[in-house]
Amino acid sequence: MISHTFKTKIYYKDIDQMGIVYYSRYFEFFESARTELLKSIGIAVRDIEKNDIFLPVVSATCDYQKSAKFEDELIIIASISKSPSSRLFIEYKVLADDKSVLATGKTIHGFIDKSGKPKRPPRLLISKINSLINNES
Repeated sequence: MISHTFKTKIYYKDIDQMGIVYYSRYFEFFESARTELLKSIGIAVRDIEKNDIFLPVVSATCDYQKSAKFEDELIIIASISKSPSSRLFIEYKVLADDKSVLATGKTIHGFIDKSGKPKRPPRLLISKINSLINNES
């Protein structure tokens, strides 16, 4: 499994009238963690896009266990456990400072060109993920 830890802080812009993090913000946290995960393994999203390959989210889920509040510091762990074939699966775990689980989620990404036509995943991405997953075995 490949994983990366991303940290963020909850600002006033992130909370609702009840003082808890607005539910949709978790998907933004996932996006930041995903970008940093790929960067941590040497894959820049910008470089993938330069080769006319885009990774749209085709499915996203988030299960909420506990609330995060204003000025909390969160730890988001993004992980990839298998090599992409036609889809890339990324899982997320959102933790509080005390390591309690606040939320878990998953995003599934397709591979398309600018016209929206499906493409094969880039070889560089597949080989990088395979080498990292195999090295951990």
